[in-house]
Amino acid sequence: MKKLGLYIFLLLLSTKAGLAQEIFQTNNARITFFSSAPIEDIKAVSKEGISVYDPGTGEIIFKVRMRSFEFAKELMREHFNENYIESHKYPVAIFRGIISPVPGIDSPGDYQVIFKGELDIHGRSRPREIPGNIIIQDDQLQLRTEFFVANKDHEIKIPRLMFRNIAEVIKVTVHANYKRRSP
Repeated sequence: MKKLGLYIFLLLLSTKAGLAQEIFQTNNARITFFSSAPIEDIKAVSKEGISVYDPGTGEIIFKVRMRSFEFAKELMREHFNENYIESHKYPVAIFRGIISPVPGIDSPGDYQVIFKGELDIHGRSRPREIPGNIIIQDDQLQLRTEFFVANKDHEIKIPRLMFRNIAEVIKVTVHANYKRRSP
């Protein structure tokens, strides 16, 4: 199923941007989110982020299954999927956009960039400009970013009784290691 999703991304990317000579891809990006609230902190991690990056156009697509997040407590995972994110209705989060400025893939280094695009969580898409870093060395590219997502921006409802347990704004961290591929 993961491979099917990746191939669909490749197809979408190639039809939108023309056939690129080479791309970067990953299917095991690490996404962490952290909620700090008065009663408890909540942390969840997914190691199943899928992404394709076209260095010729700067286009990037990133996808993660909401059910792939692991929590310290099973009850937290259950509440996240069933009550808040409603993963049965909205199974994935997707970012589609471009990287600016586009770093030269043949120039090793650490580049500060902005990911400009649409972030879709809980079926609600919002324009975003997310700062991050692209590190290029050898045939690999690393993506690092940290940003914040407000629940209200994606119409994620937190019951009044739970406002002391779940933060209104969630910190998201993404670490992805891409490999160069020819389409």
